[in-house]
Amino acid sequence: MISGIVTDRNAIVTLTFLLVNGATFPIEFVVDTGFTDRICLPPEAVNLLRLPFLYNLSANLADNSSVSLAVHQATIFWDGVERDVRVLATGRRPLIGTALLNEQELVIQLTEGGFVTIDEL
Repeated sequence: MISGIVTDRNAIVTLTFLLVNGATFPIEFVVDTGFTDRICLPPEAVNLLRLPFLYNLSANLADNSSVSLAVHQATIFWDGVERDVRVLATGRRPLIGTALLNEQELVIQLTEGGFVTIDEL
């Protein structure tokens, strides 16, 4: 089970990245059920972690404009198991999307300091 806490009405969980040099690096993420991909990280964080570039992806935004987003590869620990995920380099806050939550149960006690749990179905 992955657990976290609600802060400022945001469900926050920490994911640990496995870097190419074998080091690990924890990052706090907001669980965003309106984001349908896996993970977003600010471009500065992607560069800092030296995540390998995969390709550019055309994305349509809520205002119907289109942007090109860099997609990178990362290895994270998901419930204690190494998992390769694609990372979109965009935004100002690290986000976990619903594609990463597939086949998981998400429980959020939506009150300040409430518990957040993500567990396999």
